[in-house]
Amino acid sequence: MNPRLTKLSRSVAGRRVIVTGAASGMGRATAHLFADEGARVAVVDLDPERVLAVGQEIRDVYGADAALDVICDVADHDQLKRLVATVVDVFGGVDVLINNAGVSLINSAFQDETTYESNWARTLDVNLTAHSRLIRLCLPHLQRADGGARVVNIASTETIVVAAGLAGYAASKAGVVGLTKSFAVELGRFGITVNCICPGPINTGMTAGIDAAAKETYAKRRVPLRRYGEPEEVAQMTLSLCLPAASFLNGAVIPVDGGMTIRHT
Repeated sequence: MNPRLTKLSRSVAGRRVIVTGAASGMGRATAHLFADEGARVAVVDLDPERVLAVGQEIRDVYGADAALDVICDVADHDQLKRLVATVVDVFGGVDVLINNAGVSLINSAFQDETTYESNWARTLDVNLTAHSRLIRLCLPHLQRADGGARVVNIASTETIVVAAGLAGYAASKAGVVGLTKSFAVELGRFGITVNCICPGPINTGMTAGIDAAAKETYAKRRVPLRRYGEPEEVAQMTLSLCLPAASFLNGAVIPVDGGMTIRHT
C-alpha cells in the first residue's frame, strides 16, 4: 500500500462524543453519523423512550460499547453535572462535544407576561445557558483529549434572518454565536476548537408542523437549492468540524441553509 501524501487524519474512530438533543432530528442524525465513523456516542436527551431507541439503533449495528444512553434536561445544571460524570465514568473521557439540544417557543411582544417570561427563560436555559455550562463542565476532560478536542454549537440562521414571534429563540441563537467566538479565543491555546453551525430550513420535528405546500413555496422562493435540507446534511458538516484534520478551523460560524441567507431576490 502506498504511503499517504498528507499528514492529517480524517478519522474520528475511537473518539468519545457527547451529542445533546440526540433523540430526534439533527441530533439523531449526528449520533448515527459519528457511530458510523467509529466513535463512541453518548446519546443525550429528555425523552427516555426516544433516547433508548436511538442508542439501541447504534448498538444493534456497532455493539454494546458504541452508545451510551443518558436522560438529561440540559436546562438543569445538576443534571448536566451528572451527564458529564456518567460519560467520563463509562467512556473514560470526552473528546468531542456537540451542543445540539434546542427548543423553539413562541415569544411574541404581545404575549401575556407570564407566558412570555416562562418561554423566554426556558428558551435561553436550553438553547444558550446549557451550551455554556456543558462546555465548562467538559473542559477538564477536553483539555486531556489526545489529538485536540472539538466543540460544535448548533445555532440557527435565525441569527441572520428572523421570524416574528420568536424573540427568545432568535436571541438565544445569536448568543450561541457570541459564546462560540468567545470560547474559541479562550480555549484555542489548549488545542480545543469551538465552532458553530447555523442550520436553515431543515426537515426536523421543529418544522414538521408546517404544511408541505407552504414548505415547498418557501423553499422555491427563498432557498437557491429550492428545498428543505435533511438532518444528515447538517450532521455531515458537524462531523467535518470535528475531524482531527480540522485543526486550524476555530471560531467559524457556518450556515448550512442551501444558500438561503445569501439570496437577495
